[in-house]
Amino acid sequence: MIQANMVILPYCDAAAGWFAAERARLTTLGRMPSYPDGQIAAIAQVNHLILVTRNVSDFVDFEGLTIENWFV
Repeated sequence: MIQANMVILPYCDAAAGWFAAERARLTTLGRMPSYPDGQIAAIAQVNHLILVTRNVSDFVDFEGLTIENWFV
């Protein structure tokens, strides 16, 4: 019921390109991001969305990503 009414955004070429650049940048700084977190961040960033998460520490290193924690 919920899934039928929910838009699921794809991991598109733009998201893959953004994540590749961010992964390379962060790796040179010694902060290798997890692949799933990077995909989530990339989808949010290329779609100009705010990433709402309780787990801010997994996303804080991504450049240009807007993050909000609604649990504080």
